[in-house]
Amino acid sequence: MSKKLSKEDLEQDILIEYSSRFMYFYSQNKATVLGSGLGLILAIGLIIGYFIYSSQQEQQAQVLLGVAEQALLMGDFEQALYGDDDQFTLGFVQIARNYGRTDAGNLANYYAAISEFELGNHEDALSHIKNFSPPRGILGVAPISMHANILLELERFEDAARMFERAANWDVNSSTTPYNLFEAAQAYIEAGNRERAIANLNTIVNDYPNSQTAPQAQRLRGMLTASSGS
Repeated sequence: MSKKLSKEDLEQDILIEYSSRFMYFYSQNKATVLGSGLGLILAIGLIIGYFIYSSQQEQQAQVLLGVAEQALLMGDFEQALYGDDDQFTLGFVQIARNYGRTDAGNLANYYAAISEFELGNHEDALSHIKNFSPPRGILGVAPISMHANILLELERFEDAARMFERAANWDVNSSTTPYNLFEAAQAYIEAGNRERAIANLNTIVNDYPNSQTAPQAQRLRGMLTASSGS
C-alpha cells in the first residue's frame, strides 16, 4: 500500500528536488553561475524560501484566528479583539497587524470590524473594514454590506448608499442584489437624494419583481413619487 504524503513531506521533496537541480547545474556551469547567472539563481532561491515562509505564516495565522473566533462567537468582543494575556492568545487586531499578508490576517480585519461595531466603536470598525479585501463572488457581499452599515451608523448616508450599491453589484443575484439596492435607496433618502433612491427602487421592481424585496420597493417608490408630486 502506498503511503500518502503529508504537506510537510511534499514541501521537503520540493526542496530536495530544487537543491539537486541546483547542484547539478552548478557542477556543469560553475563559471556561469559565479558570473552573470548568480543573481538569477539567488532570485530563484528567494522565491522558494518566500513560498515556504508564506505557507508557514498562513498556518500560524489560521490557528490564532480560530482561537479569537471562539471569543467572538461567545460575545466576548474585547478578548476577540485583543486576546488574553493570561492565556497567551492573540486577538484580531494583533493577527491583522502581524499576519496582514495572509488570508487569515485579512479575515481578521473583517472580524475586528464586527467586534468593534458590536461594541459601538464605529470609527474603529470603519478603520478595520477598510483594510479588509472582500473575496470574489457571493462571499464578498456580506462584508461590503457590513461596511455600508458602519457608514450608516456614522451618518455618512451618501457613502453608505454607494457602498450598498457596490454590495448589490458584487455578485448579481435575485436575493442579495435587490436587498442591497433597497438598503441603498433608504440611505439615499436619508441623504436627501430622492432621484437616486427612486432609480434603485425602479431596478428592484423592474428587474427583480419576484424577489422578497420587490413589494417593499414598490410601496416605498409609491410613497416617494406621491410626496414629490404633491
